Amino acid sequence: MEIAGSARNDGGERKAQILEQICAKMQKNNLSALHSEKKCILFYNKFLKQSLLRIMDNLERADELKIVTSYYREIQGILKERGIEHQRRADVSKAFRIALNAHKDMRRRSGEPYIIHPLNVALIVLKRMNLGATSVICALLHDVVEDTDYTLDTIEEIFGQEIKEIIDGLTKIDTVPDHDQSQQFETFHKILFSMSKDPRVILIKLADRLHNMQTLSSMPEEKRKKTAAETTYFYAPLAHRLGFFSIKSELEDLAMKYQDPGGYEFIEDKIKNTEAERSTFIEEFIAPIKASLEKKGFHFEISSRIKSIYSIWQKMDKKRIRFEEVYDLFAIRIVIDVPQEHENSTCWTVFSTVTDIYQPDYSRLRDWITNPKANGYKALHITVISQTGRKVEVQIRSSQMDKIAENGFAAHWIYKTDENQQNKPDEQGVEKWLAEIKEKLQTSENIGDQIGVMKNDFYTTEISVFTTSGAVVKMPKHSTVIDFAYRTNSTLGDYCIGAKINNRLVPLHEELKSGDQIEIITSQKQKVQPQWRKYAHVVESISGIEKALEREENAKIETGKVNLKDLMNKNHIDPTVENVEKLMNFVDCKDLNALYLAIYNEKITEQHIKKCFSVWRAFYKITYILKPLWRLIKSFFGFFLVDNITTRLSNSNPSKVLLGENVQDIKRTIAPCCQPVSGDPIIAFAHSDKEIVIHRSNCRKAQKEAAKFGNRIIKAKWRANEDYAEFLAGINIQGADIKGIASEIISIIYKDFQINCRSLNFRTSEGIFEGEITLYIKNVKNLTQLIDKLRRLDGVTKVERINSYYDQSKKTEN
Repeated sequence: MEIAGSARNDGGERKAQILEQICAKMQKNNLSALHSEKKCILFYNKFLKQSLLRIMDNLERADELKIVTSYYREIQGILKERGIEHQRRADVSKAFRIALNAHKDMRRRSGEPYIIHPLNVALIVLKRMNLGATSVICALLHDVVEDTDYTLDTIEEIFGQEIKEIIDGLTKIDTVPDHDQSQQFETFHKILFSMSKDPRVILIKLADRLHNMQTLSSMPEEKRKKTAAETTYFYAPLAHRLGFFSIKSELEDLAMKYQDPGGYEFIEDKIKNTEAERSTFIEEFIAPIKASLEKKGFHFEISSRIKSIYSIWQKMDKKRIRFEEVYDLFAIRIVIDVPQEHENSTCWTVFSTVTDIYQPDYSRLRDWITNPKANGYKALHITVISQTGRKVEVQIRSSQMDKIAENGFAAHWIYKTDENQQNKPDEQGVEKWLAEIKEKLQTSENIGDQIGVMKNDFYTTEISVFTTSGAVVKMPKHSTVIDFAYRTNSTLGDYCIGAKINNRLVPLHEELKSGDQIEIITSQKQKVQPQWRKYAHVVESISGIEKALEREENAKIETGKVNLKDLMNKNHIDPTVENVEKLMNFVDCKDLNALYLAIYNEKITEQHIKKCFSVWRAFYKITYILKPLWRLIKSFFGFFLVDNITTRLSNSNPSKVLLGENVQDIKRTIAPCCQPVSGDPIIAFAHSDKEIVIHRSNCRKAQKEAAKFGNRIIKAKWRANEDYAEFLAGINIQGADIKGIASEIISIIYKDFQINCRSLNFRTSEGIFEGEITLYIKNVKNLTQLIDKLRRLDGVTKVERINSYYDQSKKTEN
């Protein structure tokens, strides 16, 4: 520190302090080349005026610079390895420099430089989606327009219109034009609309969402819940539909981690605790398969994959089983390296080899080779029974099928404007689906309806049905006759009166099954009915029904317009605009179409017209005014009655403050769909300025609402002293119908726990009983202790909380 000492002697105290810090920073970062006094003095003189403190800060972040550089070099290395031309790699370099400059002063909530996020998104796009330089450029720039001063016009000027349009599709909307829709739904709509023009929009958006979910822990609790709900509701199903199964599983697991941390940790611990036993079993199971395939000269890879945590939870919840009862906890995967022209027959040969060794359960055979899934997935799935009697799922696929399964559509559909065009395979399936997306966006003016229809389609399982000529028509599972009619031909749908399925006459709402042969029966006298909406599940039928009803309504309006003119002329009243408006005001019609429809439906008759233009018009008008006023008075009194009942049922007595500091004198409603009790992880929504609704955080209805209206989420927590409040909770109990068991159950509830019951319902059949009990519970700990004790009863095989998502722990043995 001689330099600093001499600086002090010269009277430069501030200079000496800064030089000491510079030396320390340079030594820390091994900048030995700058250690000499001469160079250090030059360093000081050159940069002091330009902000020495900023330089010191940059020295502190040298490690971060190394990380950023390593990410960038990895991207360029992959592009070079794939043979991407120099000019395109230079464009990627340009995009990186722009993103680096645009985000230079920005940091994420985790504290890391913001530029690390677009770099990670670009790597996901490259490594996990197999996309090219154009997509990498868009990934690097995807937040530049939204978060910085760069504009879309600037992007277009530098990179061209194609990249500008993709980035525009990735940029969130700033305003909500329709106050009936949430900003999230508007954003979903924009993404899907952009995707229908260029699928790379949604692929980059999926990569963006994946990295955001991977780093979600640094966000506030409300933001975590909102983002997780959006992911479960929209992004994970979309990843599934596009065939990105690994991304879909990771998104679902990460979302569950924040929506249901208890359930996530429970299943994660179970998987870890059974890992050793599972590994031993798998090794023994695959040994004979491996030996047989090697003997036959196959080139293959055989591995196992554990089911995702979310998928395990889904199965446990749907089938109401314990973790130990999930037989397909893992699957064996056999990937055959074989030319594409021989892959189907080779997979069936391997199937034969496996079923020669182990007994197959043919009811569990899934032939996705003959009938691939809508997202392009192809494989053979068969469940076999091991030597120990354990059921194991075996998946057989070729290397090409495996690429499709891992990388989704990007593995077998190369975009016209991206790289590697020479290997472009059949893209009909993808283009057809993209065309359907575009059509779906135009089927309804309500964005919520559009998103709901498409979101359901993302996860839908397809069935294959046949026309009378033998043509195969793929339909979503649960499709009805009316869906088939509209998908086949819109005219058939409009005049459909029923169908023959396998020569059996069925109604419009009959659900189709795979293999059905369908003949649509029509009549020119048939008219589309509003109740048909309940039978429609696919976009063609939903759209066709709405269009037919709209045409019919327009026809009624025209007829009503003519009828009104005739009625006014009949009563010697000129059908002028002023007189029509006078009639509208008299009968309180909002617009002309409503008036014409009321005339057509005879809700407004000739008598109304006479009264409107009579000398007693004022008297008649008063009677019309009083009618809705009387209805309002009745509803006003009814409101208090309903509110009183709701308050009793939900225990929302104003004297019982359920939630923490952010909730004051407003009504708290316990959601009946999941019935949270004190101690449950909760999420609260502001439904108005005077009411909040409390759900369990893993409630499906709450997750859907959070995905649609994340801005309504409010911070809420249970207070510590909740012992005076009681909450409704239900439990389901099953077991052997042993004499006196009901008495024991009731004794535990009333005597041991002193819990009041609202209702008990027991049923017995063939020596088995099942019951539902609704209880008034003080807190979740109280409920858990009760369930644990009931499980220890002799003869009881299952006890679980109704609407339970993860409380599936193994019954304790006596």
